[in-house]
Amino acid sequence: MFFVTSHANFLRFYLNNMWRFLSRFILQHKTFLLSAFTLGTIFMVYEASQVKMSYQMMQMLPETDSTYIQYQGFKEKFGQDGSVMLVGLDDKDAWKLKNFAAWYDLTNEIRNISGVQEVISTARIFKLAKDDSLKQFVMQPVMTEKPQTQLELDSLKKVIFDQKLFDGLLYNKESGVSLMMITLEKSILNSAERIPLIYSIEEKVNNFQKSNNCKVHISGLPYIRTVTTKMGKDEITLFMVLSILIATLILYFFFRSFKVIIFPLIIVVMSVAWAFGSIALLGYELTMLTGVIPPLIVVICVENCVFLLNKYHAEYIEHGDKKRALAETILRIGNANFLTNATTAAGFAAFLITGNQTLTEFGVVASINILTTYIMTLVLIPVFFSFLPAPTPNQTKHLSLGYINKLINGIIQIVETKKVWIYSFAITLFCVGLFGMAQLETSGNVVDEVPKDAKMYTDLLALEKHFNGVMPLEIMIDTKKPRGAMKLSTLKRIEKLQLVLATYPELSKPISLAQAVKTGKQAFYGGNPAFYAMPNSNELAFMVKYLPNGIGEGESNPAKGFIDDSQQVTRISVQMANIGTKEIRKIKEDLIPKIDKIFPPDRYTVTLTGTSLVFLEGTNYLTKNLYQSLLLALAIICALMAFLFSSFRMIIISLIPNLLPLIMTAGMMGYIGIPIKPSTILIFSVALGISVDNAIHFLSRYRLQLILNNWKIGKSVIRALRETGYSMVYSSVVLFFGFGIFAFSSFGGTKAMGYLVAFTLLMAMLSNLFLLPSMLLSTKRTVTTKNFKKPVVDFLDGNELADDIDLDKWKGKKK
Repeated sequence: MFFVTSHANFLRFYLNNMWRFLSRFILQHKTFLLSAFTLGTIFMVYEASQVKMSYQMMQMLPETDSTYIQYQGFKEKFGQDGSVMLVGLDDKDAWKLKNFAAWYDLTNEIRNISGVQEVISTARIFKLAKDDSLKQFVMQPVMTEKPQTQLELDSLKKVIFDQKLFDGLLYNKESGVSLMMITLEKSILNSAERIPLIYSIEEKVNNFQKSNNCKVHISGLPYIRTVTTKMGKDEITLFMVLSILIATLILYFFFRSFKVIIFPLIIVVMSVAWAFGSIALLGYELTMLTGVIPPLIVVICVENCVFLLNKYHAEYIEHGDKKRALAETILRIGNANFLTNATTAAGFAAFLITGNQTLTEFGVVASINILTTYIMTLVLIPVFFSFLPAPTPNQTKHLSLGYINKLINGIIQIVETKKVWIYSFAITLFCVGLFGMAQLETSGNVVDEVPKDAKMYTDLLALEKHFNGVMPLEIMIDTKKPRGAMKLSTLKRIEKLQLVLATYPELSKPISLAQAVKTGKQAFYGGNPAFYAMPNSNELAFMVKYLPNGIGEGESNPAKGFIDDSQQVTRISVQMANIGTKEIRKIKEDLIPKIDKIFPPDRYTVTLTGTSLVFLEGTNYLTKNLYQSLLLALAIICALMAFLFSSFRMIIISLIPNLLPLIMTAGMMGYIGIPIKPSTILIFSVALGISVDNAIHFLSRYRLQLILNNWKIGKSVIRALRETGYSMVYSSVVLFFGFGIFAFSSFGGTKAMGYLVAFTLLMAMLSNLFLLPSMLLSTKRTVTTKNFKKPVVDFLDGNELADDIDLDKWKGKKK
């Protein structure tokens, strides 16, 4: 026991002296520190200019995950899924000569764009034909030039409709809607070049739509990813402008002096430069997630500045000595602000355990910049204001604003006289929140974040209506034997499975080796559509001889892309509607036993994969790990508070008012139908890390008041509440409006983060103002023990600590 006590005393002594040293160092080397931060900011501005936007689809699964490994194995054998952009033509006059000629021209214009690998449409369609002289199949274009007469077009239309392979894939006979499939070069898909490529295609499509007065729908994963990335990039700029505007308005509203707020705003701009620069310096790319960090840093920077300036002005009013006020601001607020910023950083750092690269980068950049911003504000606020004249009465009058005083006095009166009401209200909110939580569901879909009224989303729904879906789903079949995929028994099993797939309205018409073989039989019999069927064993043997380079090879081979080189593994490709993870999981669980019945597991290995399945498993994985990260954030925050307060009971008391708002937020999500998904569950870790700041500041002042008031708990609680109430209200207003800007986002997840975090922090403020002091008054010495009185780290609230600093050694004239 003596060993632990002596080491705690040593640590306390060391840390207290460290703060004395830091205060002395900051105030005696202000020119050096200002120059260092200025040069550092210039360097970070250069780094920020090098930051690049990420065009990769978010990797939600770790590389060791079995689903991820299976998906990579699929891509190695058959290439990237989701590289096709779709253009749907909804025109009842599409087969009239003038309209079709325009469609023909559009097809060829797009085909000639650099970066476009291939274009297939009703104006550029191929048929498989048997060349008896060469004894092989050849791929022939249905039309080699633009039709000149309506009669010629009608004849070509019959040939096109005879190609059964494309029925339901390239055109819908019932609705008359046809598709243009644009395959993009894979090297461009994950680079900045994709944006001009996609938009050049879109421009040509839009011009076609205007000229022909018809409906055209654009979709496909490449298009969706590009548009959302561009929207995200534009929103980052919007949020930066809004966050700085909000910061300016709030600072002016609080301090009512441009001379006071100009220097916090300089620090805000510097912190933004460091945030963007750190992304490039760490070798990361800017994503929609990391793009929200700079606006968040603005909010946290302003909050730190508010605490520091409030304390500086309060200290100056007390004794009228500017230098002493700055020294005491560093000593008293620096320590407390470190813990509040550390808990906020912990909320973000908890994402490091998710195993997701994007969230890990988000956690690293956010936590580093939160602590960097803390250091920047702690150093530069005293440095800047040491060069300025002492505060004027006009600049400090915000501390005596009538309406703030009335508000704090009203809160104190309620806390002293209406504790039963406060507890009853809190318990009611807790129960209501729990009931709402019971209604929460875990769900999400690939384009969940896209606004429902956006053209991109309505186009997606339109194509789903006519072709059932555009999201890739792949079924990979390993026959476990070379050439096993071309056995007639395997082909018949594939066809049987495709009949099962056809029963799901969420899935499009599948395409596989079975369709290729049936197309081959149709070609073998002169293109007669009546022979589009599975061949018998003799027919299959003859057909194989007509394949020029073996199964799966050669441009004229209909099986190309559906079988590997060993002819052991094949695939069934299907497109899925934009349904939620709950529905995807239901289809998967329903399909697996049916697949096992058709393909016995002891003879075949069948793998469900593709973008849709990877998204499902990624969502499940992230949701589970984000729950764990929330628990980790809670554990880290508890550890930091234990380091601060040395009292388990006090930690519990301080957490209750900050967990209640999280329960209320989860309940609200349940009531209004916001599901649990990666973009919403991370809200809780962020909000928890920030909301406990008020509790830390309040309890630190409470402990000081206990010392000053001879351990009189009631008096100490009220005085601590009166002293910290201003900063709690100020900082909560900053955070509420700071996070509120994200509610202007077009993306569902970012919008939800905006209003949910803002709501949580507002409730946390009220909870810390009413519930926390009420609980301290009710529990008294049951919670406020001697362990709370002597923490590992003192808050340096005694005036004698500031007296230890030799103010005469400061450079400049003494004020």
